[in-house]
Amino acid sequence: MSADTSAESPTSSAGDFVADAVRADAIAGTYGGRVQTRFPPEPNGYLHIGHAKAIIADFGIAEQFGGVCNLRFDDTNPDTEEAEFADSILHDIHWLGFSPANVFHASDYFCVLYTWAQVLIEQGLAYVDDQDAETVSAQRGGYGKPGIDSPYRERSVAENLDLFHRMKAGEFSDGSRVLRAKIDMQSDNMWLRDPVMYRIRTRHHFRTGDDWCIYPTYDWAHGQSDAVEGVTHSMCTLEFEDHRALYDWFLDHLPLPHEQPRQYEFARLEFTHTVTSKRRLAQLVREGRVDGWDDPRMPTLSGLRRRGYPASAIKEFCRSIGVSKTNSTHAIEELQWHVREQLNKVALRRMAVLRPIELVIDNWPLDVAGNQVVEHFDIVNNPEDPSEGTRSVPFTGRLWIEAEDFEVNPPPGYFRLSPGREVRLRGAYFVTATSAETDDAGRVVRVHVTYDPATKGGSAPDGRKVKSTMHWVSAGHAHDATVGLYRHLFATERPGETTGDPLDDIDPRSREVLVGCKVEPALAETSRGQVVQFERLGYFALDPDQPMFFHRTVGLKDEWAAQQKRL
Repeated sequence: MSADTSAESPTSSAGDFVADAVRADAIAGTYGGRVQTRFPPEPNGYLHIGHAKAIIADFGIAEQFGGVCNLRFDDTNPDTEEAEFADSILHDIHWLGFSPANVFHASDYFCVLYTWAQVLIEQGLAYVDDQDAETVSAQRGGYGKPGIDSPYRERSVAENLDLFHRMKAGEFSDGSRVLRAKIDMQSDNMWLRDPVMYRIRTRHHFRTGDDWCIYPTYDWAHGQSDAVEGVTHSMCTLEFEDHRALYDWFLDHLPLPHEQPRQYEFARLEFTHTVTSKRRLAQLVREGRVDGWDDPRMPTLSGLRRRGYPASAIKEFCRSIGVSKTNSTHAIEELQWHVREQLNKVALRRMAVLRPIELVIDNWPLDVAGNQVVEHFDIVNNPEDPSEGTRSVPFTGRLWIEAEDFEVNPPPGYFRLSPGREVRLRGAYFVTATSAETDDAGRVVRVHVTYDPATKGGSAPDGRKVKSTMHWVSAGHAHDATVGLYRHLFATERPGETTGDPLDDIDPRSREVLVGCKVEPALAETSRGQVVQFERLGYFALDPDQPMFFHRTVGLKDEWAAQQKRL
């Protein structure tokens, strides 16, 4: 059964101001025509869907202009960073289809950064401050509120160098001193009010071990790492726009080995019903509200991969919205539209019954030994791709059907099976319901029908029509499966907007696990991670670790198109 793909794409090709800037540089011969970008994640969590946009922008610009893109881990915070996270990031980048030209770490440049910090001290542009973090923060003032000079701001070069060396030697306790750049405590740009460059943290680093007890801040490490590597175009999200003046200030005062890189800022990728703060995602994992970073409800790339989202759909979505300087929130259904479009083309069709009740064909023939005859029907694997051929599906007089496909007292507009009504069984026969059996609670557990042998293959020679076609699974050939059904992890479109805490908006019904589902034999041959279409039900991915556990990727219904019709 083919999903409806008649709706137009929710997005169209969008402009890219960064590409325009790089193109202008190439025409002007800036950087000698060289283009080099980098993707610089902090290894303090797993990548999420928002990072996909940055990855595609960074690697895409390099690819478009014949340049290179490196991966650089911003590993300057030993408190939160782990090798596990670094490994997962590299895996996700490869899954999206990109290969970094080189893999670097900010920690590769700790010695260079330390040397350059001394260069600034020697120029009188950096000083050691003995005040605690709270005092330093308070003295910076605020917008419309002047800053207050530190009492240590005019220390001599010699004293600052001595104290900085002793900081590195581990003579001082954590938090007792910082190194600050000396810029302008009255600047309208808060990031220029003597920002912190180094802080003391006696922590074990997952790469450098215990070699360092002082660690550079992001702003000190970021631009300088770009410069060391020879980056030409440094792309960040919009929250770093105000940092650009500091980025440039540091580079202006250092002996760079390459031309000075330029920073560009673009809008983050945000979705409805979604939280992409790594701090919040880590909290979900830590508190056991999800089953880990790769829980299928998580917006992490590993979670989306486990749920069955194709990398090609994520890339196509990101490319379609382009790179802009205006923040906006996209409906999650937009991304799902692309997922459905991709899967409709490639997913094999299979039959599965998630909430089974038994269907008995009372007039089904028996063989000479008194056993039910087994027939086989050739059913198309993918109507979108004839090269996939057909499969042979067994059919008998005992089948499983969906519980919702039978009603004793059908409501108006209900066209599926009910007493006296005839329906088509997918690719097989017309059947008419005669009676039903219920359990002690009054739930239907078995439906009796008769079949019309003349309708073999699903059509009637006399031309009569039915209003419903139902899927089924032969009871004697069925395999058991477990299925995970998912709603949005967050019930509200903008989590936390009214409650103040996004985690207060978690939907307790975001996952439903169905056991004892009945599936056709071909599904036992599904590869780990493969996505198939359960006919009439949606797209489902086989879990990479749990046998016969299928996660619903997306339904067949185009929710984005439905939203647009309501507007």
